[in-house]
Amino acid sequence: MIKVAVLGYGTVGSGIVEVINTNKDLIAKRVGEEIEVAYVLDLRDFPGDPVEKILVHDVDVIMNDPSVSIVAEAMGGVEPAYTFAKRAIESGKSFCTSNKELVAKHGAKLIAMAKEHNVNFLFEASVGGGIPIIRPLIHSISPENVVEVSGILNGTTNYILTKMTKEGLDFDSVLKDAQDKGFAERNPEADIEGYDACRKIAILASLAFGAQVDFEDIHTEGISKITDKDIEYAKAMGMAIKLIGSAKNEEGKISAMVAPMLVGPESSLYAVNDVFNAITVTGNTLSDVMFYGKGAGKLPTASAVVSDIIEEAKNLNRNIRIVWEEEKINLSAFEDINNRFFVRLSGNDKLNEDKVKEVFGDVKVVSCDLIKDEYAFTTKVLSEGVFADKTKEFDNVVNVIRIK
Repeated sequence: MIKVAVLGYGTVGSGIVEVINTNKDLIAKRVGEEIEVAYVLDLRDFPGDPVEKILVHDVDVIMNDPSVSIVAEAMGGVEPAYTFAKRAIESGKSFCTSNKELVAKHGAKLIAMAKEHNVNFLFEASVGGGIPIIRPLIHSISPENVVEVSGILNGTTNYILTKMTKEGLDFDSVLKDAQDKGFAERNPEADIEGYDACRKIAILASLAFGAQVDFEDIHTEGISKITDKDIEYAKAMGMAIKLIGSAKNEEGKISAMVAPMLVGPESSLYAVNDVFNAITVTGNTLSDVMFYGKGAGKLPTASAVVSDIIEEAKNLNRNIRIVWEEEKINLSAFEDINNRFFVRLSGNDKLNEDKVKEVFGDVKVVSCDLIKDEYAFTTKVLSEGVFADKTKEFDNVVNVIRIK
C-alpha cells in the first residue's frame, strides 16, 4: 500500500480525496498497488466529515512519517507551500501540486531538488485544470522543437467575453453575473487583469523551451478595458475577442505576452467559449496540436492531481526527467514583438482618415452600423515599439486590440 498525504482540504483538496476514494479499485489497477490517503492537513476542523479520522493540523506529523511516500498540495499561494514542498522532497517524498503560483515561481528549483533526492515533483493540474497539457509537453511532444505555445488559459475571462458577445452585455454586468455563479472570485483581479494566465503561460513556456521564464518579465494585459462596443466591432469583422497567453520561439528569440486578441474563424481558438480553455502547441515537424476542456473546477482539477499521484506511485525511487533548467531565459523586448492592431479613434471624419493614412500608410477601415462618431481600422504587421510611437500622434485613441 502506498500512503499519500493531502495538504489543504478546500475545493481541490477535498476533490483529491473524493477522486481517490471513488476510483480506488481502478487506481490500484493502474498503479499495481493500493493508494491510501493517510493524512489530510488543514487548520480547520470538519465536524461530521469522514476526513476527521485522518485530519492533522501539524505538518510535522506528515513530514516525520516515513510511511508517507507522496504529498499532494492544494493550499495555493507560494508560502508555506514552497517550504512544505522542499521539506517533503528532502524527506524522500514525491510532491505534486495544483498550485500555479508555486510552480511558476519555484518550479525549476523543485524539479532539480527532486532529481537530487531521486523523487518527483509533478504539477499537471497547475495549468488547464483537468486538461492534460503538462505531461504531453514533457513526454508526447518531446521530439519537437516547439515554435509556439498559446491559448485561452483562463475560464473566467473566457466566460465573460463569451457572455458579452452572445448577449450584448457590458463588462461590469457580466462580471457580476460570473461572480454570482461562482465563475469569478469576489476579488477578480488575478483573472480579469491577466495575472492568472500570465503564470500559466510562464509555466508552459518554461517547459516548451527548457529553461526558466519568469512571469514578471511577461507583458500582461487583461480584459477590463474591453467594452460592448469592442465586441460589436469584432462581430462586424467576423471575429471574436479572446484573452490569449502566448510564447513564441522565432529564430532563437523567445517572446511572450498575455493580452486580449481578435481571432478569426480560421483559428482553432475562435469557437472556444464559456468556461472552456484551449491550448495549442506548434512543433517544427508536428505542426499544430490542440488541448481542450474545462480549465478549472473541483473534480477536473483534482483528477489531474490524482493523475500525478498515480505517476509518482508508479515511479517510486525513480526520478522522471523533466527539462526545465533554473537558468533564466531573457525574453525579447516587448517593443520588438510584432503584431497587427485594431484601433478605434473618436470622431468619424475626414481629418481622421487623412491623418491615419499619413501615419500608418495603408490600413483597412472597419465599419460598424451600430457605432457612430468613431473611425476604426486595422494595421499591417508592426512592432509594438513602432506602433506605440505612431499612436502618440493621436490624442483620440479609444481602444486598441491586437489581432492574432
